[in-house]
Amino acid sequence: MDNDQITAQTIRFVKETLAGAEAGHDWFHIERVYKTALNINAREKGDLLTVTLAALLHDIADSKFNNGDEEIGPRLAGDFLSSLNIPAELILHVQEIIRNLSYKASLGDLNFQSAELDIVQDADRLDAIGAIGIARAFTYGGYKNRTMYDPDIPGMAGQSKEAYKNSTAPTINHFYEKLLLLKDLMKTSAGKELAKQRHDFMLRYLDQFYAEWEGR
Repeated sequence: MDNDQITAQTIRFVKETLAGAEAGHDWFHIERVYKTALNINAREKGDLLTVTLAALLHDIADSKFNNGDEEIGPRLAGDFLSSLNIPAELILHVQEIIRNLSYKASLGDLNFQSAELDIVQDADRLDAIGAIGIARAFTYGGYKNRTMYDPDIPGMAGQSKEAYKNSTAPTINHFYEKLLLLKDLMKTSAGKELAKQRHDFMLRYLDQFYAEWEGR
């Protein structure tokens, strides 16, 4: 099976698995991350198949929709890739990328690093900021029935992994707890360039949000 066939089968598997997923973590999120990862990889020159598979499978089973199980994603990805007779070394690499990709994972102890992780991680983080990131934040907030904003509940930057995982704060707080921090966490040169524009857009959005909240 050549790489194009592997990619096509992976896309089919992801679309089927994520049918009916929460709108901020559905196939369209995967597709955006995949396209962005390919664009970044064109400059960074990582292994294309590794980047492709990790981008497509990175949210195959997000822990926050699976009772906090942080191993279900790597496990499902590994089972699928094994069915395609992918080399074991590549499967393990993709699993490590999935395991270490999320912002939540970065708040804990990390013991894995690769150029391909940097590329896919930047692509995923870019989808969490800017116009799309704002839309995804409020989509998830609505899914969890969270308040949009409460002036009496301040954002808490610098949270521990457990505090971040267990937060039920208003959606606007998520900007200060994660989204506005991502620009400075980008690893690749392409990611840093794209993040600056999206970060600035979020700042303008917040200014407008607070003005409207106060009736100005």
